[in-house]
Amino acid sequence: MTDDEKEIMFPSDEETGDTPNPIEEENKEENDPGDVSGEETEPSVSDDDEEDEEEDDETAGDDRAADLERRYMNLFAEYENFRKRSAKEKEDLYASAIATVTKEWLSVLDNIERAEEAGKNADESSVENVVKGIELIGKQAEDVLGKLGVKAIECERGTSFDPNLHEAVMHIEDEELGEQEVAQVFQKGYIYKDRVIRHTVVQVAN
Repeated sequence: MTDDEKEIMFPSDEETGDTPNPIEEENKEENDPGDVSGEETEPSVSDDDEEDEEEDDETAGDDRAADLERRYMNLFAEYENFRKRSAKEKEDLYASAIATVTKEWLSVLDNIERAEEAGKNADESSVENVVKGIELIGKQAEDVLGKLGVKAIECERGTSFDPNLHEAVMHIEDEELGEQEVAQVFQKGYIYKDRVIRHTVVQVAN
């Protein structure tokens, strides 16, 4: 065999010292179907885990329901206490008002009793004094009403009839008076601020 016919031998990678190409190695790893170490797998959920989650949800729901019930009962108790306090305060206020008004009228009642005794023992010479005493009692009663804020409704003959203040019980024809004017006052009326306590009872003309 001549030198020209000798087999040509190529050096291997180890002999030449060449290192493998990292890109080619990476492509090989990616294309290798047997290597599944890089794939992400979803964790499997067992039936026991699902039951535990359902039990946790039920427990949380029970806790919320119990909390709502507790808050409702507290609110209901607060409302009941408020209602009772309001009723008690209203009752106390009413009792206080009654006591205040009664106290103002006690002196009037005392004078009425004195006038009754004087009238029983009165003779012709003392009748005038009894009448004056009754007039003073009437004036005292008006003063008491004034302290309480109650006033008599001003009304006299010739006053224009006002259905908000007056109550007509009779009608007459009177040439001296105009249409719907008061001819006579039968009973005084009283008013407290803007509230009519009693209408003035009148006779209306024309």
